[in-house]
Amino acid sequence: MYIYKKAYPLLLRIGIILVVINILFLFIAWQASILIIIPVFSAIVFSFICLFFRVPERKHIKNENLISAPADGTVVAVEEEFEDEYLKTSCLKTSIFMSILNIHQNRIPVSGKVIYYKYHPGKYLVAYHPKASSKNEHTSIVIETNDGLKLMVRQIAGFVARRIICNVKENDIVEQGEELGFILFGSRVDVYLPINAAVNVRAGEKVKASINSIAYIAFTDGGKGRGGRGK
Repeated sequence: MYIYKKAYPLLLRIGIILVVINILFLFIAWQASILIIIPVFSAIVFSFICLFFRVPERKHIKNENLISAPADGTVVAVEEEFEDEYLKTSCLKTSIFMSILNIHQNRIPVSGKVIYYKYHPGKYLVAYHPKASSKNEHTSIVIETNDGLKLMVRQIAGFVARRIICNVKENDIVEQGEELGFILFGSRVDVYLPINAAVNVRAGEKVKASINSIAYIAFTDGGKGRGGRGK
């Protein structure tokens, strides 16, 4: 377990603010107990914020036929939807909600090449809201595998989350399980899967990024499908 390195500047600013607050209370405190309560409270707050940026060491799945979960959280929707930004086709959208208690790092669901990336400014609706996928601030990333499979991953900011970090760009070659980015303080990640993908999760199920699979590809190679269920 370690702290996400790009969070260091933010944690430093928060730490400085808490130190300043504690120094001010040294001069204005009217009770000795306050001089104990404020530092203890500050330490708890700082520790809790650090939890948002924890990143666990994990052994990631590596399987070209499996689509791994891009985020830790709860599956809140598995539904057919027409993706009209880039893919321009009907897809199976799988949505994973990240609470403030989940790991907030996102992972690459399949190996391949990033053929599309776009950042969209927007609103900060509650991530459960049906329109959050298109109305909220989000990034859209399309990855094409060596087999020509194309899928879209959307990192979506929510009511609390106000910053999305995406570490990939167009033409990057990415590997399944590598870091995709980070959503500060939780939110949602949508994956637009091919319509023939065999989704093996359902609403209400909890998943972990790059450990659990969310689907496998139903290949049509003369009845010799190469995919297989697995978690």
